[in-house]
Amino acid sequence: MVGSFVYGGLPTRVVFGSGTLARLPDEVARLEARRVLVLTTPHQAVEGERVVRLLGDLAAGVYCGAVMHTPAEVTRDAMETLQGAGADCVVSLGGGSTIGLGKALALRTGVNQIAVPTTYAGSEMTPILGETKDGLKTTVRTLDVLPETVIYDVDLTLSLPVGLTGTSGINAIAHAVEALYAQDRNPIVSLMAEEGIRALAAALPRIVERPSDAEARAEALYGAWLCGSCLGTVGMALHHKLCHTLGGSFDLPHAETHTVVLPHAAAYNSAAAPEALARVATALGVADAPQGLFDLAGSVGAKRALKDLGMAEAGIEQAADLAVKNPYWNPRPVDRAAIRDLIARAWAGDRPVAA
Repeated sequence: MVGSFVYGGLPTRVVFGSGTLARLPDEVARLEARRVLVLTTPHQAVEGERVVRLLGDLAAGVYCGAVMHTPAEVTRDAMETLQGAGADCVVSLGGGSTIGLGKALALRTGVNQIAVPTTYAGSEMTPILGETKDGLKTTVRTLDVLPETVIYDVDLTLSLPVGLTGTSGINAIAHAVEALYAQDRNPIVSLMAEEGIRALAAALPRIVERPSDAEARAEALYGAWLCGSCLGTVGMALHHKLCHTLGGSFDLPHAETHTVVLPHAAAYNSAAAPEALARVATALGVADAPQGLFDLAGSVGAKRALKDLGMAEAGIEQAADLAVKNPYWNPRPVDRAAIRDLIARAWAGDRPVAA
């Protein structure tokens, strides 16, 4: 029997397919924008120039300084470029770092955003912005940072390195896992979550074997869209709190951190959310969800230990202290000793334990 629930669909326009980047000028016109600043990371500056050529006279240039965790000083620098160019719209081409910068600019100026994701992070579908200042990462949730339009172009993901493909995809799966046991979960989001996990879990190993497999790339991007929609619609729990703590305080890579932590967070919550974890297991095609997530990370060649991402063992205690400070809602109470043990296992790369 279906009980009472609340579902709020988010007002983002989605354009999905192969070759859809060519529709960017039309999408800019729909927003009635006059000057467009293209945002990228330094690594994707060349791709940003391609977008400038596509936009023609609409383009106000490229800002290619986006970095992980949206540091306040980078946002200030980008603001100067935005205002100096007189731009009323940004096109964020890239992953969570670039899309996060676009959101930070929108929060401060109200500019329209068109996100063109080239990874599977899912940030483009959320009204959530995480920013880092003085070594601490904080999040804000407001429709003011939700992109107006998202263009998913499968062709742009064909060159995504296999390593980043795996960790970015598991990062997306994390959104769906937590959506299944979210405090405000609902049947619609749960359907999207299970389908998103299934699509990504099926596609990622195929991409590792054949990176140019367009069909697998399309299924992965479809799964990422679903998982990102879950993240944007319901609240997250312990896993995301841990990853924000670790990423912001220890400057760990975002997707890789999610990949390491997810099996352990799922194991922590498995007894408190058995139906949710059973649905995760079904979507993965395994008997045990935390073990299946750990094995999926291994199958795509991802690192499975925080120590391998550059975190010192001395940081375990600090991370535990930060994780229990202002904790997110979680189906299982957040216990400092148990969280410390979880982080220690994730640091060492041990298999998850449902303690």
